[in-house]
Amino acid sequence: MEAILKDPAGAVIGLDFDGTLAPIVPDPSAARIHPAAEAVLAELGRHVGAVAIVTGRPVATALELGPGLADVPGLVILGHYGFERWEAGQVSAPPPPPGVPRAEAELQLLLGRLGLEGVTIEDKGRAVAVHTRRSPDPVATLEALRGPLEEVAREHGLVIEPGRLVLELRPPGMDKGHALGLFLTERTARSVMFVGDDLGDLAAFEAVRGSGLPGVCVCSGSAEVTALAERADIVVDGPDGVVALLSELTAGFSRP
Repeated sequence: MEAILKDPAGAVIGLDFDGTLAPIVPDPSAARIHPAAEAVLAELGRHVGAVAIVTGRPVATALELGPGLADVPGLVILGHYGFERWEAGQVSAPPPPPGVPRAEAELQLLLGRLGLEGVTIEDKGRAVAVHTRRSPDPVATLEALRGPLEEVAREHGLVIEPGRLVLELRPPGMDKGHALGLFLTERTARSVMFVGDDLGDLAAFEAVRGSGLPGVCVCSGSAEVTALAERADIVVDGPDGVVALLSELTAGFSRP
């Protein structure tokens, strides 16, 4: 943290979205960014080298759930684990992989055969997520689905990304760690902070550790995931704690 405060222009601040900037909710489409997050990020963006949101969500969805993000100075959104990129109002991305829609169609049939209650499918464009948060026994349902979903993923050339009561089928070749590492190199970063909450953020923590830069790993804590907290330098209490930490960091830039 000291390196970021001493040289903010050389700092990259990376953040996950769901569970970090936005509270986890039963219906992913009903998620909304923390009411104070956009203002805090805007102030942060005026001081640091770059603010990057690294998320499994599509870029368009992140902007829809956080409409004020477009006004954050210098913000970059790396969506779909880095396959998509939004910067200065422009989106760049390779063509979507054909395996995803095929897998989604098969998942609809699979869930119908299994007859599991409360399981929902989220179409993320370049990925498809299966959520069990609404089922009577979310953890047991998730475990019952793991094997069948792994088979579907293999059949269509996809990989499984586990998360908080969700299993996501997505293309291989990119994760949050790879996306963050490339961004740090691109921006010639001199320090880095990454804030996340879920298993997919472990790769970003590893990128921070392996960057050779002064780095801070922050966990937006929850009772659902403990593996990230065990690897973090700082643990805060969910999105409220993330916003409070970023506010404190920003205030530190103006202290003598």
